[in-house]
Amino acid sequence: MHTRILGQGLRVSAIGLGAMGMSMSYGPNPGDRDDMIGVLRYAVEQGVTLIDTAEVYGPYVNEELVGEAIAPIRDEVAVATKFGWNIVDGAMQGTDSRPEQIRRVADASLKRLGVEAIDLFYQHRVDLSVPIEDVAGTVGELVAAGKVRHFGLSEAGATTIRRAHAVFPVTAVQSEYSLWTRDPEAEVLPTLRELGIGFVPFSPLGKGFFTGTVTAGQTFEPGEIRARVPRFEADNLAANQALLDQVTALAAARDATPGQVALAWLLAQAPSIVPIPGTRRHSRIDENVGAASILLSADDIADLDALTERFGVAGDRYNEAGMRMVGL
Repeated sequence: MHTRILGQGLRVSAIGLGAMGMSMSYGPNPGDRDDMIGVLRYAVEQGVTLIDTAEVYGPYVNEELVGEAIAPIRDEVAVATKFGWNIVDGAMQGTDSRPEQIRRVADASLKRLGVEAIDLFYQHRVDLSVPIEDVAGTVGELVAAGKVRHFGLSEAGATTIRRAHAVFPVTAVQSEYSLWTRDPEAEVLPTLRELGIGFVPFSPLGKGFFTGTVTAGQTFEPGEIRARVPRFEADNLAANQALLDQVTALAAARDATPGQVALAWLLAQAPSIVPIPGTRRHSRIDENVGAASILLSADDIADLDALTERFGVAGDRYNEAGMRMVGL
């Protein structure tokens, strides 16, 4: 698989791997830890060199899983993790990006991951009670101390990105971006191009929607992340089927899967975009990696660009509380 450069010279595979679903959010958690370690290592064998985790996934257990998986192949991967939540008794209790908290999280994540330095350390959500300049400065101190190599932001708005970057260079911004989540296009992506910052789309397959495995009328258990996402309510799923139908038709014409087309479209948006689809299966690793070889024509890309304008998108990507925490 070819590689791409985010910001500050961080070179990674064109397709990364989001590890969150190996520990939470997508139905019953896998029962066999060794199976998930196998999937992580298999991804690296197939050329994936960016693995994404966070202290809050689990919490904590996802970092431990990733750490065990990469122990024998540490030099082959860049590991991204995140800080910024106040975790009490295993639950998020709001944001916390105070400098002392960032330092505590860094030390704890280093131990759980079993690494000498965190390759990419994201602020998971903007904390309005802490100036972003203080956050950037603290991560800069961790870089100087050798505990962190690169600084990132997640779901931040353009103004916050500029303010942070002015204090310490931002290597990557991570936000939701896919064929049905186009929010970053108006302000964030132009800002990143201007500043030379990479972009890492999470949920690049629309939380599974663009794999074609989510059916109209499907219901989700209360602990499932999609049970809280308005876009996956029955009426909205039915309305959004027109989007998937278009992608599926294009995929058939290109001898690809809908998921591969969705990823290939993202890769075509800019050379510094690196999607991080998540999976628990070897077969999906193969499929996702294969997307890096799918060549879409200019007409294909234009058609996909226009999907949401033509058909619209029914439902927000988060519930009301979640929407209040993005783009700050």
